[in-house]
Amino acid sequence: MEQNVNNKIEIKNKLKNFYNKNKFKIYTIVFVLISVFFVFIIYKVNLQKKNELISENYIKAGLYLNSGKKKESLDIYEKIILSGNKFYSILALSIILEKNLITDQKIILDYFLIVKEKVKSNDQKDLLAFKKALYLIKNQNNNEAEKLLKNLINNNSKFKSLAEEIITK
Repeated sequence: MEQNVNNKIEIKNKLKNFYNKNKFKIYTIVFVLISVFFVFIIYKVNLQKKNELISENYIKAGLYLNSGKKKESLDIYEKIILSGNKFYSILALSIILEKNLITDQKIILDYFLIVKEKVKSNDQKDLLAFKKALYLIKNQNNNEAEKLLKNLINNNSKFKSLAEEIITK
């Protein structure tokens, strides 16, 4: 019993000595961990605010488009594409294509590249490739479109059956 009490006192003394020798290191580590935590929280909040702003701009662009203000709408859609938002960039590009807001093929292809760089998911990349192929077919660039569609087929994407159907036509 007495030995057990001595062990506890010895452990307590060792911990005190360790603490006294390493006070600065312990405080530094705690400070760094707390700082990293707060920086992470601030980063997440800013990311959320940025995403909300982009979604509000997307809605505003849609309202402008519906009210006939194509120029204002196009400006906002282009800003959304250039922002690199993974979700709204694809939607903005789709609206630009669907409503023929831009007729310059080079600009549209540049936008496809910008959006493709930001997208991480394979499904979204495949969707983008499929939309690009449809756009190229619409603009009489069948060779490039066929390459994209064959790539979708070879990669066994979700759009494989649609790509096969388009190639056979």
